Amino acid sequence: MAQAPSEMPLPTHLDGTTLEGGGQLLRLALSISSLTHVPIHVSDIRGKRGPKSTPGKDGGLKSAHLAGAEWLARATDAATTGMAIKSRDLVFRPTSIENTLPTIIGTAQDQGKLKNGGTETQIGVWKNIYAAGRLVRRSSHIPMSSPGSIFLIMQAILPYVLFSSTSGGDLMTTNEPIPIRLTIHGGTNVFHSLSYEYASQVLFPMLHSKLGIGPIDMTLQSRGWSTGRADVGSVVFDIIPLGPGRNIPAFSYTNRGYVSKFHVSTLADTLTARAYIRESVTVQLLKRYPDAEILFPVDEDSKHSKRLYLLIVAETSNGYRLGRDWLYDEKIGVTRLDKTLHRLVSKVVKDIHDELAHGGCVDEYMQDQLVVFQALTDGRTEVDGGSGRVASLHTQTARWVIETLLGPRFEDGHCHGIGLHAGEAPRKNASNLAESEDFAGKLSDLSLKTTIK
Repeated sequence: MAQAPSEMPLPTHLDGTTLEGGGQLLRLALSISSLTHVPIHVSDIRGKRGPKSTPGKDGGLKSAHLAGAEWLARATDAATTGMAIKSRDLVFRPTSIENTLPTIIGTAQDQGKLKNGGTETQIGVWKNIYAAGRLVRRSSHIPMSSPGSIFLIMQAILPYVLFSSTSGGDLMTTNEPIPIRLTIHGGTNVFHSLSYEYASQVLFPMLHSKLGIGPIDMTLQSRGWSTGRADVGSVVFDIIPLGPGRNIPAFSYTNRGYVSKFHVSTLADTLTARAYIRESVTVQLLKRYPDAEILFPVDEDSKHSKRLYLLIVAETSNGYRLGRDWLYDEKIGVTRLDKTLHRLVSKVVKDIHDELAHGGCVDEYMQDQLVVFQALTDGRTEVDGGSGRVASLHTQTARWVIETLLGPRFEDGHCHGIGLHAGEAPRKNASNLAESEDFAGKLSDLSLKTTIK
């Protein structure tokens, strides 16, 4: 039962202009709040977004931020204020764990339907699907009418999906996790966001092979673009979450090895343009890495002259993948398209070369994606981001949110995680949380309002 307003603890306050001052701060705060049930208050959301002359002009919730926040609110039965487009202030209060995990079959009416041959029940955001009286899959759908990034939504909800596990069996639970299917509408190729190609070739393979998360399989139903003609696409994610009571063991991203392969993905509207990109990339890469194999997993018509996209993924002998890409956002020369294509190729080749020159095991985008998993892991983790390299503002922001809400500190890529267990109430993880560097008292002393600038 949710607490009466007078009994509710004051939420932990996070200033949305801190460090990078964008949407990542909000997404990660919502994700941690949903898992731990620490209420949060994020003020001045995306307070640094806008032109340099007027920072904050483009602040507030946009469609992708709102879609992820609303889904988590429904999943955790959270009480909220400020849940609206352009809102700059959001309070998020998840309720008790018993209301958030659909480990029960549902109402007596639901159970009656199953006994009479029914195959589905709806509990919160989840549609529970049964076969022969057994729960065999949970599915959910996140709609969006604009091409906001699908993968920014996934960034917000993935930790909750992985850890808020329920199990199957014939109307009772076992220790086997139930497969999850999420369908998300929005953008697959969006300015300044992870792309479908990066997620499928870098993010999810690295989470699975190095952390044991998933597997997470994706099906591209249709592309969604923010450039050219705005199109809304959709992606289906099939996810194996952590089993009840399980956690992510300590991991280490070290000893990168040598670069053995490059995977080049190209999206352009003509065969001529894609051929030019392939040839130019091959020439430029072989000058720097003459022994590397070059593969072309994606060569696709973008269906619009203003849609140009290139991703180069470096694969190493020890199984690491680092990527750099560019969804072209400059003026495209109609009469001298070759100049545009040359600039596209030269920039992405230089970017991936600069990434590799640092010697680290992750690119700057993957580094900030790993922060939340380092914090939730059971034990000490290490992520080698490269020598002589300062963590990006996105990574620094993610670490700040973790330190504010959970306690673990980061030092030179090292972090001792809290050992969160899937499907267990926050109170059952309290001893683990207390063992982290600064978390002692965080859950038990929520009556004290924390304000950190």
